[in-house]
Amino acid sequence: MSDIIQLLPDHVANQIAAGEVVQRPASVVKELLENAIDAQATHIKLIIKEAGKTLIQVIDDGIGMSVTDARLSFERHATSKIKSAEDLFELNTKGFRGEALASIAAIAHVELKTKQEKDEVGTEIKIEGSEVVAQEICVTPKGTAISVKNLFYNIPARRNFLKSNAVELRHIIDEFHRVAMAHPTLKFDMYHNGSEVFNLPLSNNRQRIVNIFGGKTNEKLVPVKEETDLVTISGFVGKPEYAKRSRGEQFFFVNDRFIKSPYLNHAVNAAFEGLLKDKAHPSYFIYLQVDPRSVDINIHPTKTEIKFEDEHALYAMLRSTIKHSLGQFNVAPVLDFNRDSSMDTPYEYKSKMAKTPTIEVDRSFNPFKEEKITGSNTSSKSYTSFKKESTGSWENLYVGLESEMETTKPKENDFSSVEFESEEVTGSIFENEEKTTANHTTYQLQRKYIVTTIKSGMVIVNQHRAHQRIVYEELLRGITMASAVSQQLLFPLKLSFSKKEIALLETVKEQLENTGFIFGEQRLGEIEITGIPAVATEKEVSVLLEQLINDLENEVPDSGFSQTDLLAKSMARSIAVRTGVELAPEQQQYMVNSLFACTEPTITPDNKPTFITLTVDEIDKKF
Repeated sequence: MSDIIQLLPDHVANQIAAGEVVQRPASVVKELLENAIDAQATHIKLIIKEAGKTLIQVIDDGIGMSVTDARLSFERHATSKIKSAEDLFELNTKGFRGEALASIAAIAHVELKTKQEKDEVGTEIKIEGSEVVAQEICVTPKGTAISVKNLFYNIPARRNFLKSNAVELRHIIDEFHRVAMAHPTLKFDMYHNGSEVFNLPLSNNRQRIVNIFGGKTNEKLVPVKEETDLVTISGFVGKPEYAKRSRGEQFFFVNDRFIKSPYLNHAVNAAFEGLLKDKAHPSYFIYLQVDPRSVDINIHPTKTEIKFEDEHALYAMLRSTIKHSLGQFNVAPVLDFNRDSSMDTPYEYKSKMAKTPTIEVDRSFNPFKEEKITGSNTSSKSYTSFKKESTGSWENLYVGLESEMETTKPKENDFSSVEFESEEVTGSIFENEEKTTANHTTYQLQRKYIVTTIKSGMVIVNQHRAHQRIVYEELLRGITMASAVSQQLLFPLKLSFSKKEIALLETVKEQLENTGFIFGEQRLGEIEITGIPAVATEKEVSVLLEQLINDLENEVPDSGFSQTDLLAKSMARSIAVRTGVELAPEQQQYMVNSLFACTEPTITPDNKPTFITLTVDEIDKKF
């Protein structure tokens, strides 16, 4: 039998590596931005066209590369970051594997221009699918400019898996945020299709967070700071009242590298225990500085998952540090007695001796005596007389009352002045009102279920799920037919969102308007709402939009019916009446009638049952 194992060609190996390193345009953005940071750049510019499918360009003013380095940078496992295996445990750079540029060059058209400060001219290299097409001298400023065009041009199957431009752009913005927040001392610019998206000047951590997520973020932040031998913790957590339903504003940075850690996330949630509403998630921007030898970041191709040497100690420190910060800034309730300034000693009484109070007692005072008692020591004092009225002759109290009543009331059996209300004037709109109220066909159980009868037995309806189905179909009808009713607000609502969240809402703006929303002016990081759907209340709007943003981020729908369906589902979840709300008999009856008038009354939009039936036979079996 002949040998069947063979070495893969380099271009095939590079394409396989690209499958792990480059999943979408955002992966390329991350790798190129990190390379620019490792090149000691102070100003980094990111230029995107068509969400990175057509062009991703990163321009930096770093140290640049020589001719040899520029050519070697596209070879597999070629890196300047490490020289031996021991260097993996003392990493202070972003990249170190030497796979990124080789993987990117295998699946795209790449142009590189680079120049060192000491050189007069730079180097330009063009690569298509791992093959060097051209290498020549060029005029370029100090630093490196790398352009990645036509991503996945030679792997059409991978290109077909990419989402819409709006979705891919969101992923790019996510990666841009992560890199920019980890390095506030660097200047970052981002452009998409010729328009400026971000312009982040040199700043500190707090200013960088505010510049990215909007000016209103500043008042939401609580600083966190702790230094120990094991770790230095710094950063900010959001105040509990500003917690969101989405996990969008949750960031961990270890040695200026963004990471994901469910274990540390649990530590933060534990610190917020008892302070958050149900299904709300705290915002946090935590920066951890640890000894590079105590972590292993070489366990995942994207380097977002790392392993800590002593996770348990780190968990305890992070939890206690955040808890301390929340208490220190009066965010968390603490056992503290507020000092009342009115109880302070006046300044002029500070050196005075305390005066012993004196009590004067009238020993001859007797409240049960009828006459007023005056003692020998009452000459200067006057005392209230507590004269007890005799109840022996109680009939005297009513003397003269009868004569008064005779003059004011009509004579007995004289009904000439008595008026009776006409039954026609105060008659009920509904006939047999007493009968209907006594014979209501619905009953609310535990403020959660509505019980009603049918011919074969009884129906138990889940009020939240049933209302969800009713609202969902009503919204879907309004969106598709563009005939939803809107209620105008007397005072417009102004809600703050980040640029990423506003971009998400823009994708469904037309559908939102069809449900009844009316949008006013849009300023930097703020959306004005002048009208809301008739089925929603003013208080529900912010929760509704937060839930919608969270659903859009998680489910990431493309345009078309799926997006409309997701919008209706998300709004129905937010608007539907909750468990624990008491419903009047009329509301219960209306909900039951509306549910069975739906096209699909048996299940919610998420395919959960809305009601169950119990037949008489099933009830009989219970006895």
